[in-house]
Amino acid sequence: MSPPNRRAFLKNTSTGVATIAALTSSLPGADARGANERVNVGLIGCGGRGIQVGRAIGSQSDAVVRTVCDPDSRRAGKAKDSTGADRAVSDLRRILDDKSIDAVVIATCDHWHAPAAILACEAGKHVYVEKPCSHSVREGRLMIEAARRNKRVVQHGTQSRSKGTAQAAIGMLRKGIIGDVLVAKHINSQQRSNIGHRKPQPVPDHIDYELWVGPAEWRPYQSNYVHYHWHWFYNFGTGDIGNDGVHGIDVARWGLGVETHPSLVAGYGSKLYFDDDQQFPDTYQMTFEYPADGAVGSKRLLVYEQRIWSPYREDEEGTHTVFYGTQGILKWTRSGLQLSGPRNEPRTLPDLPDDREDAHQRNFLDAIRTGEPLNAEIEVGHLSSTLCHLGNIVARTGRAVRFNPSSEQIVDDPRANALTRRKYRQDHWAIPAEA
Repeated sequence: MSPPNRRAFLKNTSTGVATIAALTSSLPGADARGANERVNVGLIGCGGRGIQVGRAIGSQSDAVVRTVCDPDSRRAGKAKDSTGADRAVSDLRRILDDKSIDAVVIATCDHWHAPAAILACEAGKHVYVEKPCSHSVREGRLMIEAARRNKRVVQHGTQSRSKGTAQAAIGMLRKGIIGDVLVAKHINSQQRSNIGHRKPQPVPDHIDYELWVGPAEWRPYQSNYVHYHWHWFYNFGTGDIGNDGVHGIDVARWGLGVETHPSLVAGYGSKLYFDDDQQFPDTYQMTFEYPADGAVGSKRLLVYEQRIWSPYREDEEGTHTVFYGTQGILKWTRSGLQLSGPRNEPRTLPDLPDDREDAHQRNFLDAIRTGEPLNAEIEVGHLSSTLCHLGNIVARTGRAVRFNPSSEQIVDDPRANALTRRKYRQDHWAIPAEA
């Protein structure tokens, strides 16, 4: 089997940020399927989240998981049994080469999200990609271009976009239930574990570590890279701001009503608690300014707080998002909504719809079959994931950055701007062109 030609992936690189209406109009309505046809799905990445999404899609009457893929043979076998797939493979190219596969779920480590999604679009597959969609700002733009060029449906795995309660909350904000929303804040408060200090060691027989590392810069195997702990290393993850934080950041941006990038990012990110191999901060306090025309009343502010060493929680889920308006406050948590007006008097909420656990996957399939608009189209995912990347750049450089939303470049700071792209292994087959 010959590897895909990565140099043929991307020919044009546009950096303009289009409106959401313009984006959704480009989805492939002509690709809709007949009522009796099932969508054949390949699952790439067989951890807990991958199996969860795979089962949610496979439980639909009009979809079936045919093949699962993971470089850990034990995980691949478990996913095959759990989803009822026909086969398990270790190399994602086996799925991409299979003409019978219509769509893929990408639930790999973060460093594989964009390369795998771009390869899948080029292979004619629709894509459901877990959050954050990319490992760098540049990768997100390349994913959008691949989706547009190949007219593929690409859904981002920020599933709150399909939750009835979240949609109701955003609808109320749009109607002015708390006046003009000037500030949105997301708090990620939870207690994670110390991953210890490890040294390179032999790779277990059941893991193809060459495939696992893929296009990322090479690091010798350590047991605290796999599984899940890869989140905390620069080569493979994006920290907890890109892991759990991106969900609330996405909802905050949605409610704030901004459909572009921020122009100024300032704040703090560091390790205050964990003495271990984690490279990303365990604590953040980040602010993102959207200047609009820069006039009073036009600017908006998004705030992100993180403490992943907390023995206490902000609410029963450990996370919530708050919208501050000129006439009140709306708080959204996974357990419900809270509304208060001027001087904090409680206000009664209307009846809220129930949340369907598989709603995001159902939306993905409907977009493939009927052309229904996606709730988290890839441009939506890129705008929210970029906030995570910019927050990490501020943490790594220790200074605020000014960002040009049109060029997607950090202004007057070459070192920080270099971090809007990632480093890859030389000449790896999965590196996107022009990355």
